Amino acid sequence: MLTPNRSAGRLMLVLALSALLVLSACGRNTSGTTIVDDKVNVVTTFYPIYEFAAEIGGEDANVINLLPTGVEPHDWTPRGQDIVNTSKAQLFLYNGAGLEGWVPDFLKGLDSGTQVKAVEVSQGVELITTAEDDGHNHGAAEDEHAHEGEAHAEDEHAHEGEEHAEDEHAEASADAKHIDPHTWVSPKSALIMAGNIRDELVAADPAHKAGYEQRYTGLADKLKQLDADFTEKLSAVPNKEIVVSHQAFGYLARDYGLSQHAIMGLSPDAEPRAQDMLNLANMVKEEGIRYIFFEELVSDRLAKTLAGEAGVETLVLNPVEGLTQDQAKNGDDYFSLMQNNLQNLLLALQ
Repeated sequence: MLTPNRSAGRLMLVLALSALLVLSACGRNTSGTTIVDDKVNVVTTFYPIYEFAAEIGGEDANVINLLPTGVEPHDWTPRGQDIVNTSKAQLFLYNGAGLEGWVPDFLKGLDSGTQVKAVEVSQGVELITTAEDDGHNHGAAEDEHAHEGEAHAEDEHAHEGEEHAEDEHAEASADAKHIDPHTWVSPKSALIMAGNIRDELVAADPAHKAGYEQRYTGLADKLKQLDADFTEKLSAVPNKEIVVSHQAFGYLARDYGLSQHAIMGLSPDAEPRAQDMLNLANMVKEEGIRYIFFEELVSDRLAKTLAGEAGVETLVLNPVEGLTQDQAKNGDDYFSLMQNNLQNLLLALQ
């Protein structure tokens, strides 16, 4: 067992190295990139929305996913062809809730004559707010208090010195609220999102309403069954505490009675402090937690470091932000990944 000082030193070294090795999450699937004249054209921003839109749209819709394999959406910048395609499409579907910070500027850049309708498909989901920054200011509530606090901090910096300004800025940042954008990770929220996608397809292409309704019903039935599986099986587990690599499971935790503890914040590359890692390690030991969850699309270095310090093992918990190359080849989708999540949760919480 390491002493606190030696443990903190080791963790700080790992944190520094991991900043260079983090592989981003969020958005890992690609699709066709060509507008089709005889179908309703739908542009989506990342994998879960793409999957739901493609399933509901079926043969009546041409669905184009903007984010290619291996690209992290928090820092992604649209290409010229993305603007061209979206300008010609009928629907532009994005998650919202602060996930895609580039959307406002992207929409301003569309052709002046575009008829595309931009839809925030997370509308109707009861959003979770947190004081935890995501590392990119995505999901930050645009409230006057936060801006006034920042301005006050700058003013204090000018008149009373840098240290006081940093204190004021930290207080302002702590008061700012951030929206958790990971709505789709809960089947309950995903059902609301699928309903929004159906409604927009029907409105854009009423001639094929029957097909959209029928395919939506099939998708909704699968989501309801998934919800029932999570509800029934997780209600029976004796433990409810999960430790995850990044704070992507708030909606799943809320809807199924779990408590989430995250190594990183809302963004998978928000860097934790060594003291935070030590506190988590102590909590893991005190609560008898047996597994630390990591994500396949994010470096597992921090999760393994925490697991090693606490003397526990690691397991995958997938935020379903995209597919790996192997998952795509194997035919995995939202439902297979979520069933894998359920099985790993059941193993960890027994």
